[in-house]
Amino acid sequence: MNNFDFKNPTKIIFGKDSIGKLENEIPKNAKVLLLYGGGSIKKNGIYEQVKTALSGLDVLEFSGIPANPEYAVLLNALKIIKDENITYLLAVGGGSVIDGAKFLSAAALYEGETPWDILSKNIKTEKGLPFGTVLTLPATGSEMNSGAVITRTETKEKLAMGGPGLFPEFSILDPKVLISIPKRQLANGLTDAFTHVLEQYMTYPNGAILQDRFSESILQTIIEVAPKVLNDPSDHNAASNFMWSCTMALNGLIQKGVPTDWAVHAMGHELTALYGIDHARTLAIITPSHYTFNFDAKKEKLAQYGARVWNITEGSTDERAQAAIDKTVAFFHELGIDTKLSDYTQDFEGTAEIIAKRFTNRGWLGLGEHKSLTPENIEEIVKMSY
Repeated sequence: MNNFDFKNPTKIIFGKDSIGKLENEIPKNAKVLLLYGGGSIKKNGIYEQVKTALSGLDVLEFSGIPANPEYAVLLNALKIIKDENITYLLAVGGGSVIDGAKFLSAAALYEGETPWDILSKNIKTEKGLPFGTVLTLPATGSEMNSGAVITRTETKEKLAMGGPGLFPEFSILDPKVLISIPKRQLANGLTDAFTHVLEQYMTYPNGAILQDRFSESILQTIIEVAPKVLNDPSDHNAASNFMWSCTMALNGLIQKGVPTDWAVHAMGHELTALYGIDHARTLAIITPSHYTFNFDAKKEKLAQYGARVWNITEGSTDERAQAAIDKTVAFFHELGIDTKLSDYTQDFEGTAEIIAKRFTNRGWLGLGEHKSLTPENIEEIVKMSY
């Protein structure tokens, strides 16, 4: 196991009817900007619950943060923050709204030339404007980590940012919110969380026995509850385990002491930027070809995953590893998630070359757990996903 430091300061308030506890978490003298997306929270009752809890505070609102948080939209919110002297942000939504809040938290205190520097120059935010979250769509784990991904439509870019100053102060997780989430979004959430674990687990054995077991238990839980959540999101036990699995998949715990990959996300972000494909679905597109291309480097861990998660115990290491890839693809299909780029667009010719060139232009010449994947390798992996 590798050496590591671990600190996660986010307070989690988990459980049924927990949104009412919001009033105890924000300073009474705060001037709050309430951030949310397309307005679904006004249809499912969450907005009223939040407004009731905030009734004693000075609150302004900003809505319309899209599914891939858009830089230009967020700049409008940033203007409100500065013009109105906002002192606290509250994100009510899924990962996109929370990621948007993280960008705004950083940008509100950034003194550089342009807020885009935070993303383009990969500036780590040490101190941001304080914020909390009310999670309405389990998927990304953004409610308990310090990372975010922001889209810039005009340049067709999707870049990551983060830093120790961007942990939410608190996050409220009420499993009852699943009742109002469309089945497509539930499937996306299951896929997203599952792939988050794989990115931190599917590398090579390094003696981190407990970390492996943590990861495998999250994967097993997602597999077990997936059909229950999709068929009946009002199943409280299934919803609770799904929501907590999404949080645990990316709150930093399972990546400590182990090598991590994240090449699937790097390529997937480019597919979303180019075609607007749902983030989770881009991960399902890239994962099989990435593991196939890097089969020799990953086969020991793939075989372990196959045995412990899918009960694949027969055959050689290579056979078990290949069976594990096949099982993963089948699981995505069972969720209703297609796993080829051609399933989403017929305009895919040249995509691999565009993505490889972007990595080259950014000077990012090494991806994967060994930092050994070149832009040429990325081009081949993306082509395999067609």
